[in-house]
Amino acid sequence: MAHEFAVTGSEILVDAPILALRRDRVVMPGGREANREIVEHFGAVAIVALDEDGRVAMVEQYRHSVAARLLELPAGILDVAGEPELECAKRELREEAGLAARDWEVLVDLVTSPGFADEAVRVFLARGLSEVERPEAEDEEADMTLEWVSLDDATRKVLAGEIVNSIAASGILAAAAVLGGARRARPVEEPFAFRPQALARRRAAQGLGGDMKKI
Repeated sequence: MAHEFAVTGSEILVDAPILALRRDRVVMPGGREANREIVEHFGAVAIVALDEDGRVAMVEQYRHSVAARLLELPAGILDVAGEPELECAKRELREEAGLAARDWEVLVDLVTSPGFADEAVRVFLARGLSEVERPEAEDEEADMTLEWVSLDDATRKVLAGEIVNSIAASGILAAAAVLGGARRARPVEEPFAFRPQALARRRAAQGLGGDMKKI
């Protein structure tokens, strides 16, 4: 039988607005216990928004962790308690790109850093695009720019190391596979099995709602 990694103790080391750091005491094979630190996250969504000319809506955003502006997909945190992933994706596409979409499918689900974080991201494919009013941006988003990149060029940029955001890279390559006929996208009704729960549950217990801003 497979070993069960039971947790014998847990403590919160850092409790910040959009993430937390938790230390678990875990039983290892052979009975020894070891500490494992986990970054808790709300989870997120991202969108490959594809127009009729085969172009992807991408945003260039400053990321302080790497002190660089990165070319990314429109995306956002699942920080509103109980909000369905698709509704979050529609909101983020409007807020970051000023777009709405008629047709939605699931491209790929990602666990971004399973060695130390529970963050998971659902990436959607959105088609049948139309322009809508974009709300006024603030903080890093006030510096964000929208670019239209052909799917072929976006794929080239991923493989050339020019698009390095892992969510964008995965979504673009998945979209290329679907649009090329090698794979099929999934329906939006399919459950997001790896959507993180620990941080959202603790925020709810603390009486703190969502809309904590921003990935």
